[in-house]
Amino acid sequence: MRKLIPLALLSLNALLAAPLAAKDSLGVFSDWGAFRDPAEPRCYAIAMAMNAGSADKKREFEPYASVGSWPKRQLRNQIHFRLSRNISPASKIVLTVGRGTMFELTGGGGDAWAQDRRMDAAIIAAMRSAGGMIVTARDSKGARFTDRYSLAGAATAMDAATVGCARL
Repeated sequence: MRKLIPLALLSLNALLAAPLAAKDSLGVFSDWGAFRDPAEPRCYAIAMAMNAGSADKKREFEPYASVGSWPKRQLRNQIHFRLSRNISPASKIVLTVGRGTMFELTGGGGDAWAQDRRMDAAIIAAMRSAGGMIVTARDSKGARFTDRYSLAGAATAMDAATVGCARL
């Protein structure tokens, strides 16, 4: 696991390098980063999937998880996943946080979200006390795939994003 952390940080930096020119970094906390975009305005915590650096030839996207807030829209702590593959329209998208707390997400294409604000809140609460999470679905060809995330630093990054948006 220790060998994966530097790779995860490099992957997180690579994912966010271009957008950082327009964003304010609020910090990197273990495997998660926090950012503020005053132009939008929005704040978010974000992490690359642990399998993002793999040589998976079936991967169509660079998978990441984010928790965002848009103060002017009165949206706070909204979970979003960019999946590694386009999902089948008939596929269930299942998020497992920790050792068995499961949520059925909604989504399409290569994206997934909580079904409503109540589920967002439950997912965020589960993330705060777990060490990892996985998203599982079937891709557009029917093959099952899984994106895995470390939650090290997630709570701190989410808090930093919340505080960062308090000033917008």
